[in-house]
This record gives sequence, C-alpha cells and structure tokens, in this order.
Amino acid sequence: MSSDPIIAIKPLGFTWDTVDPFLFCAYHDDAYPVANAHMAPQASLAGRDIGQDFSRKDGWSMYHGRTVPGFPSHPHRGFETVTIVRKGLIDHSDSLGARARFGQGDVQWLTAGRGVVHSEMFPLLNTAAPNPLELFQIWLNLPAVNKMAAPYFTMFWADRIPRATLADGDGRETEVAVIAGQLPSANTPLAAPPASWAAQADADVAIWTLRMAPGARWTLPPAASAATRRHLYFFKGGSVSIAGQPVQQHGAIELRGDASVELLNGESESEFLLLQGCPIGEPVAQHGPFVMNTRAEIMQAFADYQRTQFGGWPWPDSAPVHGRDPARFARHPDGREEQPGH
Repeated sequence: MSSDPIIAIKPLGFTWDTVDPFLFCAYHDDAYPVANAHMAPQASLAGRDIGQDFSRKDGWSMYHGRTVPGFPSHPHRGFETVTIVRKGLIDHSDSLGARARFGQGDVQWLTAGRGVVHSEMFPLLNTAAPNPLELFQIWLNLPAVNKMAAPYFTMFWADRIPRATLADGDGRETEVAVIAGQLPSANTPLAAPPASWAAQADADVAIWTLRMAPGARWTLPPAASAATRRHLYFFKGGSVSIAGQPVQQHGAIELRGDASVELLNGESESEFLLLQGCPIGEPVAQHGPFVMNTRAEIMQAFADYQRTQFGGWPWPDSAPVHGRDPARFARHPDGREEQPGH
C-alpha cells in the first residue's frame, strides 16, 4: 500500500464528488442584493429562467424560487439531508407540519426515511444592505434497514455545536466545528438522529468544517477505521500544503482514512469541509429525490408519493416563508418549539 495519504485531487464543481456513505454535497455561496418588501431580491430578474435558475448571474441564483429564492416543496425518501448554514437564513416547512427558520451557523439534520415533503426558502430580510447566503447541503445515505424509518428532524443550533481552537507552535490557530463525529479536543459530540448511519458506533461518520489562519499548521488525525472513506474539500483560500504536496487551487482531496495528514496553510485564511465515514456497502438506486436499494423500490417510492403525497402539504403555497422577524426557531411535528440559546 502506498504511504502517500492523498488518493486523488479533483476540481470542485457545482456539486462536489462524494463517496459512500455520502451521496451528494452542494455548496451555495450567493451574493444576494438588498431585499424588496416581498423578501425577494431588489433587482431585475430579466434573463433568468425563473423556477429553474442556477445561472449565478450577478453572483446569485433564484434556484426553483419564483419570488423568494430557494427550493419550494419537493419530496425525499431513503436518505438524510444535513444543511449547514454559514450566512443568511433558511425557512423550512414540511409535510409533517414542522417549520423552522435557521442560519448563522445553525445545522438542520433531516431524516427523510419513508418519505417527507419539504421546502427550503431563502428569505431576504435586509432592505438596506446585501443579503449574502452561504450553506452546504449534504446527502447522507440510509442503510436498507432504516430507509423506511419514520421521518425525523433535529436542529443543531450554532451555540451548541462542539468546536475546538487548536494553536500550532507559533500560535497560529485552526478552528474546527464538529457537526458529526468526535474530535478529542472539542466538546461532547452531538447525537445523530436515531436512524442515521452516523448514529452507528462503527460507522465513523464525521462532518467537520475547518478554518485555518494564515500560515497555520495542523495535523488531521487518522480516522477510527482503516475502512473509512475520507474527503477534505478545500473551498476557500489561496494555497495549502497537504501531506507536503502543494495545492494551489480549490479541490476535493480524497485521503486515506488510516493516515494522519499534516495541513500547512498558505498566506491567506483557508477553509475546508471534511466528510468521512465507513461505507454502507449496499446497492444504490437513485432517481431524483428518492434513494433506495433497487429499481423496484424506486418505482414503489413514486407510487407511494403519488398516492399519499407523504402526508400531504399543509401550507397555503409551495414556497412558504416565515415573516420578517429574523428570530430563528423550530416548531416540531408534535408542537414542541425551540430557539437557539434555550
């Protein structure tokens, strides 16, 4: 076996290369302008394919939104979404009757399981200044035994996410936020949803974000299992050295799971996303928003959705937003409400 911890380096596209147990990773970084009274961009939408706008014209997209940017109601079955919002806000609504407004470092972890319909809208609240939005959405597969689990969502508010600030010998710092997995120097790890592959003790799932100061040096520890597949996504910064190899452009770096990897940052602040986990190792059949193990199960998912709408849509339109109050909150299907800091 090669001693080089780097397996491959690939450029970043709109969606980033992932491996089992992950299915998908998208990075949205939208420079939305000032808002109008409808929580929409105070800018002309001419030249955009409204309802299907991924153009990044002027540095932002409407996606499937027609007034407010975002993703109106759409179904999922058979996997989980992990949404990390670094800037801006998301308004979530779903077929279970749950809704939430989250952002500013918050994370929502949604187990679609046997089926849920949800919307993810990006309300623009500032009418006097730009409304930047930055987020990751990550799709984590479910093992066959849990693909039909009850839908479930949980909020990891920013102030509860374990973090570690690690200084090198020169006092230059690397900050790590631990959404899933364990880092010994961070606080008590968060509990993944009960049906998640990440809740299995031997799955070795980790979702971390890293921020390195200019010139900082830090060693990424080895994963718990040699079977772990690991990607480090370098998405902000000028240059880094990874295991002694210069990386001069943003990319997806696939790493051996059983190796520690020294990171040496260049002259500007750099940021990374780490995704790792032991493979589920089962067949994957995917069609759009449904991820199952066989084509027959995909066809059943479509039939079930057409018949039940996964519980129906209890909201007055397909793209609900939650008003102009910027306060973040979550209201669960059982009526329980929560807010950051409570």
